[in-house]
Amino acid sequence: MSIIKVKTGGITADAITDALIADDVVGTEHLTANEVDTTALGADAVTAAQIADDVISEEHLDVTAITGHTAETSIADGDTILIHDASASALRKMTKANFVSGVGGDNTPSFGATLSADQNNLSSGTFTLAAFNTEVWDTDNAYTNTSSNYKFTVPSGEGGKYFITAHLMFRADATYGNKVLRLNKNDNFLVESEDNYDSYILTHNASNTISITTVQNLSAGDYIQVYGKATGQTWDLKSEGGYFSMHKLIGV
Repeated sequence: MSIIKVKTGGITADAITDALIADDVVGTEHLTANEVDTTALGADAVTAAQIADDVISEEHLDVTAITGHTAETSIADGDTILIHDASASALRKMTKANFVSGVGGDNTPSFGATLSADQNNLSSGTFTLAAFNTEVWDTDNAYTNTSSNYKFTVPSGEGGKYFITAHLMFRADATYGNKVLRLNKNDNFLVESEDNYDSYILTHNASNTISITTVQNLSAGDYIQVYGKATGQTWDLKSEGGYFSMHKLIGV
């Protein structure tokens, strides 16, 4: 039997049907790009085994990849979310509990302390360290409430802006003059509040409170102390009017 050669130009469209093609003889080298269209693929015909790793990007995802799922109205600590880990350039899962702990903040370190007793017969015109010896709270064990210290020290790695509040109540047994509340940073003057002697003479047995509120940028190792001073007579710091607190601000 002789072989008749047929040029491809002599084969009309669709002349070679499936019946004329033996099974398993058409390889990938005989297929051009886009040879198989989507209509030729049945549902679920392309499985995960046929998709290379890391090739499906956002342009191939429909919004229903998210919106098509059941909506939740609450989230438990153990529920997971999907995040992009920038350091590893990879997708990671994270529990709600761990995610929440990494965002926002709780304004710590912070502390609050009060005077447990009056400080009596203090020298006129001399700054005296306020003995805030009763801790109300101290989140990072950063406040020292021992004699001659009474200071808050910024912990390692916790530098930043701190909100500081201090109150002192002054009293004397005779008429006395101005009173000053001072904050020292590292044993040096930081800021103070004063009632001036020329405009305000305090009377016998009068108790008067002076306060200060400030925001200061502090570095790790910096420490803050509160001092008071009154002039004209010996004077007292009353326990019921004494308060000292600090907390770190977040997001500033």
